Amino acid sequence: MSGLAEGPTETSEESDQVASGLELPNPVPADSRDTGGRVSPGDAPTGTDGADADEAEARKAARRKDLLSRLATAAVLIPFVLWTIAQGGLFYLAVVMGIGLLAQQEFYGLIADKGASPIRSIGLGFGAAVILMAHFGNEYHAMLLMTASLLFLMVAQLRKNEIQEAMASISGTFFGVFYVGWLISHAVLLRKFEVAAAAHYDPALLVTLNFSPGSGIFFMVYTLVTVVGCDVGAYFAGRAWGRRKLAPEISPNKSVEGALGGIITGGLLGLSTKLVFDVFWPDWSAAIPWSVALGFAFILCVVGIIGDLVESLLKRDAEVKDTGALLPGMGGVLDRIDAPLLGLPTMYYLLLGYIYFQTA
Repeated sequence: MSGLAEGPTETSEESDQVASGLELPNPVPADSRDTGGRVSPGDAPTGTDGADADEAEARKAARRKDLLSRLATAAVLIPFVLWTIAQGGLFYLAVVMGIGLLAQQEFYGLIADKGASPIRSIGLGFGAAVILMAHFGNEYHAMLLMTASLLFLMVAQLRKNEIQEAMASISGTFFGVFYVGWLISHAVLLRKFEVAAAAHYDPALLVTLNFSPGSGIFFMVYTLVTVVGCDVGAYFAGRAWGRRKLAPEISPNKSVEGALGGIITGGLLGLSTKLVFDVFWPDWSAAIPWSVALGFAFILCVVGIIGDLVESLLKRDAEVKDTGALLPGMGGVLDRIDAPLLGLPTMYYLLLGYIYFQTA
């Protein structure tokens, strides 16, 4: 889950605006002795300048308060998430399911704001069932269940006997099952990767390639650290050096420089995670070499940025700033998992592809 930073990164244009608001009054002219030391009316500070300065200071204070709230929330979330990943089992499953249901409920709130009437009971029920199926089965079973949800939604819409919003209701509810339930189910598949991969490859081969029961812990931590690190790096790099807007119509505060800074930060943090595991838990991280870890980190950062932009697009369409207010300084749950939602399945299928090419 995204940690300190929200996806949008500030551009330097905001800093320029702040600077202009704090501009000092014109200095006393050199020939002021001719006027008795008095400043001419045109040189005196205006009421507008003072108002701009006050507004700039208020914006600065709001940003500081927002950052402190994010740091406080992150200080609670990060240890809890790491501990939950280490625990695994049914407790881990329950946490993933809880996060998924909260995020899916927030998504249905977005489409409801656009006039759709999502069938929440069926959507949330199948969202939870897909995550459960990923734990007790594999991605094939989860995908079949997700497909079955479409049939149930069609029947439910027929029973509602409402025509005008039928398309929005069915498609919006189903997209919630896919976008949140199906994508976040890969947090379960990735955590038990050596078991999930056995549905595709010989378990003996996986052992030969250094996959172990602890590999899933490394893969989850590595993925989240990389994606969240990219998000945080993009935020601060964008504030410091942002000039060119990345997607002005979708998220005006994101910059190209911020995205590049995020990719570098995420890559370095991903490699740092690999180093820590190589030192303390080498068996868990032995499955992927350093070169592969670097390549995966780059891909995860790019995918994470795309996930962030997609959620920004949905929020802009719904004309809301955040999907919720559950997490102080961070908005809603969906706001925090927008990048991992795409990063987790990407990592899972990258690993399956890596094994395939290792055996080809």
